[in-house]
Amino acid sequence: MAASVTPAQKKKRKKQDPVDVVMSVVTYIVYSFFAFVCVYPFYYIFINTISSNDLSARGKVTFWPMEIHFTNYVNVSHIPSLLDAFRISLARTVIGTLLTVAASAFLGYMFSRETMWKRKFWYRLVVATMYFNAGIIPFFITMKNIGLYNTFWVYILPTVVAPFYIVLCKTFVESVPKELTDAAELDGAGTLRTFTSVIIPVIKPILATVAIFSAVGQWNSFQDTLLLVSDPKLSTLQFTLYQYINQASSLKALVNSTGNAASLAASLAHAATATSIRMTVTIVVVAPILLVYPIFQRYFVKGIMIGAVKG
Repeated sequence: MAASVTPAQKKKRKKQDPVDVVMSVVTYIVYSFFAFVCVYPFYYIFINTISSNDLSARGKVTFWPMEIHFTNYVNVSHIPSLLDAFRISLARTVIGTLLTVAASAFLGYMFSRETMWKRKFWYRLVVATMYFNAGIIPFFITMKNIGLYNTFWVYILPTVVAPFYIVLCKTFVESVPKELTDAAELDGAGTLRTFTSVIIPVIKPILATVAIFSAVGQWNSFQDTLLLVSDPKLSTLQFTLYQYINQASSLKALVNSTGNAASLAASLAHAATATSIRMTVTIVVVAPILLVYPIFQRYFVKGIMIGAVKG
């Protein structure tokens, strides 16, 4: 029979080694510093958007907001085409993410099946595109020749087949016990039924991971608009931000001229500056995608790590 543990022995066990204590303190300090470095730029931009525009333009706002107001966000809401750009970005993010996740999951599953015709050849062909591409000009010519230039679908179709996401999904699917798919096939399930009924419920962590990667990529992309879209109605929010940052001085005059006589006296105290416009539009553009991370965070680490170690 095992001997009982006295309170003194329990206290001794709980006592940590001084070296461990020092290492824990150092670890907390180092990671707190890195967390501060990551968070502070967003905090700095935000407090400048709600502080006095004059003080912000002179660089007086560093750690705490001064003369708090929210006029900048009201002014930015008056910027022409900003709402349309938000709708385009939201639509391309939602549609593009759904199609990319679906294609990555299905192709990852198919490439893990030994019965797929020429499986290794097609898989290597897809993976090769991660390392080799023709360049911007051939890509532009291709998009124009197939009729995607200056259309909404130029944001969606070129990103549907994403080799890196396919590799992630394939690795995850290979970690799923083969007995699950074998049992489904014995019950008469075909390839599509096995994929939707057996594989999809099991690989939700990697689907969430791919979804967040794809959503961030779609939301932050602006180069495709710059190269492949000339219609202002198809401009994305990121491209609009890019334009506004380059034209902040002229935009300052535009937002200062909006509003009515009743609010004129109040707006004079917080007249928009080039700095305030840049920072406010930046917060408006960045904030929506930041809200996505908490939703998928619990799947993120599991989705990346599972399947990485075999055996």
